[in-house]
Amino acid sequence: MSKPAPEQSFTFNQNVIDYIQRASATGLYEIRGLGAKRPLPTFDDLLFLAGSASRYPLEGYRERCLTKTVLGTRYAKNPIELAIPITIAGMSFGALSANVKQALGRAATETGTSTTTGDGGMTEEERGSSKTLVYQCLPSRYGFNPNDLRRADAIEIVIGQGAKPGGGGMLLGQKVNPRVAAMRTLPAGVDQRSACRHPDWTGPDDLTIKVRELREITDWEKPIYIKIGATRVFNDVKLAVHAGADVVVVDGMQGGTAATQLAFIEHVGIPTLAAVRQAVDALEDMNMRGKVQLIVSGGIRTGADVAKALAMGADAVALGQGVLISLGCNSPTYVQDGEHISAIADYDALGTSPGACHHCHTGKCPVGVTTQDEILEQRLQPDVGAKRVRNYLKTLTMELTTIARACGKSNVHHLEQEDLVALTIEAAAIAGVPLVGTNWIPGKAF
Repeated sequence: MSKPAPEQSFTFNQNVIDYIQRASATGLYEIRGLGAKRPLPTFDDLLFLAGSASRYPLEGYRERCLTKTVLGTRYAKNPIELAIPITIAGMSFGALSANVKQALGRAATETGTSTTTGDGGMTEEERGSSKTLVYQCLPSRYGFNPNDLRRADAIEIVIGQGAKPGGGGMLLGQKVNPRVAAMRTLPAGVDQRSACRHPDWTGPDDLTIKVRELREITDWEKPIYIKIGATRVFNDVKLAVHAGADVVVVDGMQGGTAATQLAFIEHVGIPTLAAVRQAVDALEDMNMRGKVQLIVSGGIRTGADVAKALAMGADAVALGQGVLISLGCNSPTYVQDGEHISAIADYDALGTSPGACHHCHTGKCPVGVTTQDEILEQRLQPDVGAKRVRNYLKTLTMELTTIARACGKSNVHHLEQEDLVALTIEAAAIAGVPLVGTNWIPGKAF
């Protein structure tokens, strides 16, 4: 009779033991890329109530479902008009290669949506390929250029990021090549660590002044977004609106990053599902729903996720990690001259495998997405990347409109909270929708 397998401690399991032993050996915390890997409440915990006898669905082949999305209608002279409510989130040149930034711009243009610069400034490849480009203003000021600001179509003031709210950005030295260094006015090969807060203000009144300054420098033409990492969402959204934002971007803790401390990724912030509800509540409390648009990001993966975010009250979503995976992140192969070439040896050299790779911070991306290496970056060609991302965005949009029609909606922005139910008590309480099969929302009277 064989002996039973030794039982691991739940509290001090092998992962915890490895962490303690690594910390004890090095005296360093772990840094990695991508987002949280721990189980979290997600949009998967919600379901749609489609049409049947009591509500008729729309016929997909004969009845249109509109996806047009307008952002920045509060103060901007030139609001942004997008064909779809799915945008590409800010990811910097530095974190991503120039080829990738060009591919994202092409894909966004071809699908009628926007892309975003990220930290470190605007590249000519990105501006040239992106019909609609959002220019980020971050605490680091790396690459910030008033002339580029005027060339953008919208401005996004980044106060926080979902993967690391309260923490500054990181770009490790192995990714700071001469071009990246020149754009950020940094020495090449040296780790870049951004400030965790903007030097220009210490409170909401100062933020109001900054918003007006950016409006004046762009002649009040461009929408101004304010992006927050999801923590104290209700109050943060109110302060962003008070400061004069046209659009508020809320980034949940499933949002990714090129590099930050593991402690941030897994233990700081709140899930996107909870953040959406609090953001919508804040806008409704101020009677600003529809006047200030809400973009939600952090772990949006599928057309169903997009539909659920819109039903909960978002006007649009922003994709980061999903787009990287569309480009080939965590794929076992990359494409060159139409052929799929194995990257397994490169994953092995990093001590990881496709599906588990989070080594964006190393600059040794096996498929050429998160790298500045002159050889590796050629593994992602702009035309190949643009086609893949275009197909991904097209698929999400088809899934979104399919669900909207099933719920009897002729416009995706007509999806509403009443169309949703929750699978668990926790999700019902977080999202503020009834538990499936009941009229009960935890915390509210029947």
